Amino acid sequence: MTTKNIGPLSGIKILDISTMIAAPFGATLLADFGAEVIKLELPNKGDTLRTVGPWKDGEALRWPGLARNKKSVTLDIRKEEGKRIFKQLIAQSDILIENFRPGTLEKWGLGYEELKKENSDLVMIRVSGYGQTGPYREKAGFGTPGTAFSGHTAIQGFPDRPPVSPSYSLLDYITGIYVAFAGVAALYHRDRAEENEGQVVEMGLYESIFRMLEFLIAEYDQNKKVRERSPGLSGHSSPAGTYETKDGRFVVLVCSTDSTFNRLAKAMDREDMLDDDRYYTNAVRLENDIEVQKIVSSWIKQFPQKELTEKLDAEGVPVSPIYTIEDIFNDPQYKARENIVEVEHPRLGRVKVPGIVPKFSDTPGSIRHRAPELGEHNDEVLGDALGLSSDEIAALKEQGVI
Repeated sequence: MTTKNIGPLSGIKILDISTMIAAPFGATLLADFGAEVIKLELPNKGDTLRTVGPWKDGEALRWPGLARNKKSVTLDIRKEEGKRIFKQLIAQSDILIENFRPGTLEKWGLGYEELKKENSDLVMIRVSGYGQTGPYREKAGFGTPGTAFSGHTAIQGFPDRPPVSPSYSLLDYITGIYVAFAGVAALYHRDRAEENEGQVVEMGLYESIFRMLEFLIAEYDQNKKVRERSPGLSGHSSPAGTYETKDGRFVVLVCSTDSTFNRLAKAMDREDMLDDDRYYTNAVRLENDIEVQKIVSSWIKQFPQKELTEKLDAEGVPVSPIYTIEDIFNDPQYKARENIVEVEHPRLGRVKVPGIVPKFSDTPGSIRHRAPELGEHNDEVLGDALGLSSDEIAALKEQGVI
């Protein structure tokens, strides 16, 4: 880990009062690129993510990767003294990130209009299950139900089995990317606009994946087709899918363009298919997809996974072995790109976490400090930044405010 901060967001100050994954992940991405992120957590409790698995020796293993580069301050913003301190922090911040149910901050007297009195430049990013408006605004929102609501789950899986939800918090992580994108976009507008004022940016969890389903929307609008679930790129490309190799392993191969299929045909020594009315374009291959898949599957089955991928790589065919996390740990590409790095952990010693992406040539992101212990930065933030004395901090702790 490095302590030097040369990231492109160096100097930006963010208050993160969100919990779990989606909004906090967005704050972490911003922190990775230099923003100072102060995470406010409930005293003696902290972010729920601190108790979410997987675990080792009682330690939550997501926390080191998802809370790195943040400072932890305990503060109960529901209490009057907590609100006063919160507003002081707001006055020094560029962005506030929150994911309470809509109306919660307003109920506590901490809505945007109130906070804007402390800092007219404040950008407030709000994440909720279904957004701040609409008939479902108050529904509880989590990633997996939100994925179902988005239309994504309905097209995942096999036609003769129930739809399949993602096996991890896909929607939350995608939403986090939108949070980071929204943050820098709002700051850019604020800092170049004549009036130089902040604004509210908000979204529902489900909207992040729904935005990615333009093909589904246009298809229903124009053709009134309700796409059913399929295990691969059904209706998009042929050949495409998961294929078993001679040694019982699997690869994913996709020929989304005719040029890539041309290269596959060459690799298979089946260039005759390029002059065949059933196979020569993607459109006709889709009409004859069953036969195409039989040809490709049979050919792939002749080779072990490693030999197959080397053969197809040499011809420029888009293919990848299906990797387990063990495969990833041993792969030279992941090593060369520093996709897995180590961070310190106060009890486990060292923990591997994802590296920094994307990579900036002149102002790279960095992991400057490990994920914080609960309230670890109380003295630094409340004392150094806000000027509270050690006696005042001790009194706040005794009152349960911090």
